[in-house]
Amino acid sequence: MNIGFVGLGRMGANMTERLLLGGHTVVGYDRSSEAVQQVVAKGAQGAESLADLVSRLEGRRAVWLMVPAGDPVNQTLEALVPLLKPGDLVIDGGNSFWRDSVQRARRLAGLGMHFVDCGTSGGVWGLKNGYCLMYGGDREACDFLKPVFETLAPPGGHLYCGPSGAGHFVKMVHNGIEYGMMQAYAEGFELMQAADFPLDLHAISHLWQQGSVVRSWLLELTERALGENPDLSGLEGRVADSGEGRWTVETAVALGVPVPVLAQALFRRFESRQDNAFGNRLLAALRHQFGGHPVETSRHEKTR
Repeated sequence: MNIGFVGLGRMGANMTERLLLGGHTVVGYDRSSEAVQQVVAKGAQGAESLADLVSRLEGRRAVWLMVPAGDPVNQTLEALVPLLKPGDLVIDGGNSFWRDSVQRARRLAGLGMHFVDCGTSGGVWGLKNGYCLMYGGDREACDFLKPVFETLAPPGGHLYCGPSGAGHFVKMVHNGIEYGMMQAYAEGFELMQAADFPLDLHAISHLWQQGSVVRSWLLELTERALGENPDLSGLEGRVADSGEGRWTVETAVALGVPVPVLAQALFRRFESRQDNAFGNRLLAALRHQFGGHPVETSRHEKTR
């Protein structure tokens, strides 16, 4: 299949390469000319602009976006849509908010075009292992793209989830669950690390993958991380969030669905980025006020 790819970062470049290996013709564009040249070296056609990319596509044109959620997607669509014609397709493979995808699909439908929202999971390992794809939109448009989905995904690794927004909705929940799983592993391994027993955490992470009910790919990555750096020395325990966890909790509130584990995992990420947070300082001050408990100054000097 002939497809355009916009956004050639770590995931976009790897997805482009996987498509090329699968026999597809790919035209790649990125604001970084260096990124374009890297995919050209793998066999893709390089485009100097969105207009150049569209001009190189034949027949019914399909353009896959791998750009950050929010304004970058909006800006790309503003520049791209006037270059397309009725029947053409735009696929957003990034982590966009599902409500935004619904609105974008309506807009393109009014122009006779198709917008497919495709949640993409697999990270930097997707080139080798394939990507788990969950997509939504017009069924005919998604069926047209099936050769692309089948190449990018491992066997059984792609699913039509429903109308516009469904794909990004499912990916949002997927990432919310990911937050919770990661937090559970982090807390469990910290507990073992603090124990008096001489536990080999790397060996335990390997053991738990052998038939244990908590085995998962995240646990495989835990084993890999601990094998490379058993004490995790040199790492800063600050954990960013890219939006999906927040959207999951916000959507749960809107639907009245309790998600305490997912919400707490999100808040723990917030907490990890705080340095001597005001709330924690207030807790210490209150304990000192009502119980005379010792507190520490910012220089870690105890006061009474």
